[in-house]
Amino acid sequence: MCTCITYKNKDFYFGRNLDIDCSFGEQVVVTPRNFSLEFRNTQQEKRHYAMIGMASADDRFPLYAEAVNEKGLCMAGLNFPGNAYYQKAEGRGLEIASFEVIPWILGRCSSVAEAERYLGEMRIVDTAFAEKMPPAPLHWMLADKEKCLVLEAVREGLKVYENPVGVLTNNPPFDYHRMNLNNYLGLSAGNPENRFAEDLELKTYAQGMGGIGLPGDASSASRFIRAAFLKWNSAAPEEEKANVSQFFHILDSVAMVRGAVVTEAGTYDITTYSCCINAATGAYYYKTYDDSRVRRTDLSQADPEGSVLCFFH
Repeated sequence: MCTCITYKNKDFYFGRNLDIDCSFGEQVVVTPRNFSLEFRNTQQEKRHYAMIGMASADDRFPLYAEAVNEKGLCMAGLNFPGNAYYQKAEGRGLEIASFEVIPWILGRCSSVAEAERYLGEMRIVDTAFAEKMPPAPLHWMLADKEKCLVLEAVREGLKVYENPVGVLTNNPPFDYHRMNLNNYLGLSAGNPENRFAEDLELKTYAQGMGGIGLPGDASSASRFIRAAFLKWNSAAPEEEKANVSQFFHILDSVAMVRGAVVTEAGTYDITTYSCCINAATGAYYYKTYDDSRVRRTDLSQADPEGSVLCFFH
């Protein structure tokens, strides 16, 4: 369970809540331009765009949950069980393992428009990173300051949706979430007018009544609506500190509190971390469930021409 959003207020921001019941050894990781990306079913990339994001602490390959490259192209993977379907590797065409999607696209592409050139030929395959690490069922949000897409690998193949909302959660597929927004077109950040009956004297008795009906549960469909409503009704000064603060407030509204969501295994889903990326500067802000202080790392803290992964705690 996760929520990913974009936010544009002078600068362009991208980030997410990662909701899970356990840690995956996550650290902020910079992949410099000369770290050799060894892909399993296609040619290696010895030189590529540098990128920063949260990844599993493995020095062999950057297993990113989300990242931004030095050109401002952002991408995140979100849980998509029951719908994600990866094809078998056949040694033909552009075959990318699910764990390779983010570094392959961000390493090669400077924009969404450039990435779109490859998506029609891309086959996402079920190659596992390691024997005890089966492919995670994911779908992805890809965005820059101009455009946002959702990528869903399903049985019919790779579906690519334009995402004008700039929000993604989990199941159902994106086309459901886009349609479901229509059920909430009557919501407003302002006070509502009486449309119930002209002959009844009805009036508001509190602030915020224009948002009555905004869902508050933790389901993916409800988080999508709540995050979209708050994002599109957001108001903040056009400066970095205010934008980052506003971004985290939006994510906090859809965060998981320990004990509120119990998995089938009897564990608790929590928002392990939340992050906010300034795509223009490569600044990566994040906070964790047990430490609400916002910490900052950026691409400039590592040698962009380096050849080894750089890890930041």
